[in-house]
Amino acid sequence: MIQGKTALVTGSTSGIGLGIAEALARQGAHVMLNGFGDSQGALDRIRALGARAAHHGADMSKPAEIEDMMRAAEREFGGIDILVNNAGIQHVAPVEDFPVDRWDAILAINLSSAFHTMRLAIPAMRRKNWGRILNIASTHGLVASAQKSAYVAAKHGLVGLTKAAALETATTGITVNAICPGWVLTPLVQKQIDDRAKAQGISIEQAASALLGDKQPSLQFTTPEQLGALAVFLCSDAALNVRGVAWNMDGGWVAQ
Repeated sequence: MIQGKTALVTGSTSGIGLGIAEALARQGAHVMLNGFGDSQGALDRIRALGARAAHHGADMSKPAEIEDMMRAAEREFGGIDILVNNAGIQHVAPVEDFPVDRWDAILAINLSSAFHTMRLAIPAMRRKNWGRILNIASTHGLVASAQKSAYVAAKHGLVGLTKAAALETATTGITVNAICPGWVLTPLVQKQIDDRAKAQGISIEQAASALLGDKQPSLQFTTPEQLGALAVFLCSDAALNVRGVAWNMDGGWVAQ
């Protein structure tokens, strides 16, 4: 079902986004990558799987650049069948100390960017009566943690946006769902581990173990490959009636 479809995955030059892009490419999808990381390395990895691939460096906080990226996907591949909103940033501070510019950036990149890609992608999906939209939220879209107010607000908003869009497309061939990972060893999470190790004067290994122990009962990181496999399932015919879910893959985090 994915063979020959085109997927746009935002924030996909590393981490979860690249893992999902690779999983879709293995199923025969063409891939439009996006992100500020090693774009050539990411392109090489997708093309090594036999898929067509392109990259657009849109800043996901800027609607005009998002619109340019969507037009580029139309020119390159003829449109977008699978939209994966994965781009995200993080900042940690108490509400009263939270920098206003960081709040605005997190809301723009983690939430508003998904609205912009969705509003631009859905009309063509409606015409084809086929589309898959996956919003990569977080366990923080379901539960909160202290000092992450902007991230938690954005991810809760992304889950709500997912549900609203799923209802609006419920009688069509378009499905809209959210994936809510727990701790995944991405560059974003590695920075939190490094910061914790430095602040507490402990090793990287001890900091990683403490991070998992705080929240994730399995004491294992979820992997980008596991999330990619879930994304493939949600794009399949078997998941046609999975609509508006926030599917947590979190080692038991929100079961507590």
